[in-house]
Amino acid sequence: MKLLLTSGGVSNRTIRDALTDLLGKPIAESTALCIPTAMYGMLPRTAVMTWRQIAGQTPTPLVELGWKSVGMLELTALPSLDPENWVPLVRETDALLVCGGDVLYLRHWMRESGLADLFPSLGETVYVGLSAGSMVLAPHVGEEFVGWQPPGGGDRGVGVVGFSIFPHLDNPMCPENTMADAERWAARVSAPGYALDDQTALKVVDGSVEVVSEGHWKLFERH
Repeated sequence: MKLLLTSGGVSNRTIRDALTDLLGKPIAESTALCIPTAMYGMLPRTAVMTWRQIAGQTPTPLVELGWKSVGMLELTALPSLDPENWVPLVRETDALLVCGGDVLYLRHWMRESGLADLFPSLGETVYVGLSAGSMVLAPHVGEEFVGWQPPGGGDRGVGVVGFSIFPHLDNPMCPENTMADAERWAARVSAPGYALDDQTALKVVDGSVEVVSEGHWKLFERH
């Protein structure tokens, strides 16, 4: 997969241009599947926001970018379905739009649904993460972001990338996400970590990471 890992969605022209580059064609000619599963891990307070994200009515743009078509893929439903009913849909779509919410709940259902098993074969698919949708691909997310408790505990992510993400840096709506908080988080996670504000994203192709930003960010390296 080609990855666009955002903190606050496709929030500016620079990030949008990076998405178009990854797609290799205009957004208006590209198909997408929205994955809202992470939001259910934070119910009831995210019930309205879940609908707004799917409907493209949030300040964190994903669905409302002008796609040729957008479908919805609910991971909690997939174990009850024949894979022939959804795997071809995933393989054929241009982009997966993975919403924010509870990162470990999302990780659990990526594994349980079988979606994570498909990732290595989705070479041309563009994965667009929002907040938890970006964080989940890390080897670990950090104890600060453990909400829903997975069976067996821990803070393990899917491990698609070799770094962790601290989102919403210095967002007034997230007073616990200051740079000082990010530094404490980075000292505890086992992998290198990126602290990203909502105007910043990471573009990852073949393991190469490029920071795409109109805001501020910081890389915490491990030595």
